[in-house]
Amino acid sequence: MNFKLNNIPDRTSKPRNYGLTMVMDKGMGLNGARDFLSVAAPYVDIVKLGFGTSYVTNNLREKIDIYRELGIPVYFGGTLFEAFLVRNQFDDYLAMVKDYGLDHVEVSDGSIVIPHLEKLGYIEKLAKHVTVLSEVGSKDATHIMPPYKWIELMRAELEAGSTYVIAEAREAGNVGIYRTSGEVREGLVQEILTQIPYEKIIWEAPQKSQQVYFLELLGANVNLGNLAPSEVIPLESTRLGLRGDTFNLFLDPSGQGLIK
Repeated sequence: MNFKLNNIPDRTSKPRNYGLTMVMDKGMGLNGARDFLSVAAPYVDIVKLGFGTSYVTNNLREKIDIYRELGIPVYFGGTLFEAFLVRNQFDDYLAMVKDYGLDHVEVSDGSIVIPHLEKLGYIEKLAKHVTVLSEVGSKDATHIMPPYKWIELMRAELEAGSTYVIAEAREAGNVGIYRTSGEVREGLVQEILTQIPYEKIIWEAPQKSQQVYFLELLGANVNLGNLAPSEVIPLESTRLGLRGDTFNLFLDPSGQGLIK
């Protein structure tokens, strides 16, 4: 850090197993990516090239290399996986992942219906080659799953080989674990946590209020995803109690010491 400040909560160190910040890159240019990383690289654990943007992004290999040179894994959004799958091109997808030298993939079924046993099969196949992040939850706001189903799916996908499960929220944070207003489905989240280790869940939380909720619930080292590049430094400040929303979160009532 740039100067000494007492009573700051401990953060896990890179490469982190938990306390992750996953960033969604929706099409930054090469210079934009370099500028972003010049200030934020220490706090970026993984970058998702959102939905199908990698298909239409110029200089894609060079862009991936910019992240890779700083030890930051890159993966293509789960929507692209589904786009290959719906066209019966799974083998082409795997070949493409290898061609770009990616070591992370996202397996999702938010846009198309994939029988869950079939989804587990894809996770098992991919996990032999790369680190798998699998997304649970639909992008359709009218599709509401009961908590037991979230738990059942998450547990099965972790057992099939996923390193992390991602709790769906879309880039806007208004489906899945959230209501259309962006409000957290607190009962759902807390029930999931009775069965699934928090270190294994990446909560998509693009909105500040959502980030604050999970920091209050699980502490500075909760895994958060779908962060806009411009929100990475603000989030890290919020994780450390250096923003008004969490200023007192890690201090005792006298403001002199850490409480968690």
